[in-house]
Amino acid sequence: MNRIVLDSSALLAILHEEPGAEMFNQQFHLLENAAMSAVNVAEVYGKLMGRGIGPEEAWEAVIAPIPEILDFDTEQAKIAGWLQPRTRSLGLSLEDRACLALGIALKAPVYTADRAWKDLRLKVAIHVIR
Repeated sequence: MNRIVLDSSALLAILHEEPGAEMFNQQFHLLENAAMSAVNVAEVYGKLMGRGIGPEEAWEAVIAPIPEILDFDTEQAKIAGWLQPRTRSLGLSLEDRACLALGIALKAPVYTADRAWKDLRLKVAIHVIR
C-alpha cells in the first residue's frame, strides 16, 4: 500500500472518534501508511491544547497515530502558493494548502473531513471521509 496524506480535519476526526473515523478503523493499512505535514500537525496540536488538553498529552495524542511527519519544504511552499488562486473560492487556508501540497509532492491521496474539498480538481486524489 502506498502512502496517504491526512488533513488536520481527518486526524481530529480520528482522535475524537467522529463520523468518518471508522474508515481508518476498518482499513488499518491506511493509518499505517499515513503521512502529515508538520504544518497540519501544529494545527491539530494547537486545537487540542485549545480544548484544555495539556501540552504533553496533546502532543502524544497527535503524533501517536501518524507514522510519518514531514517538514514543509520549498517544493511544498511553491505548490501551496500555486494552489492559492486555484482554491481561493473555497477559502482554503495555508494549512489546507500545505496538506494538499504534500499530497501533490508525494503523489499520494489526501484524506480530509472538509466536504468543500470534494469540488477541488487538482493533481491529487481527494477522499472526503464524511
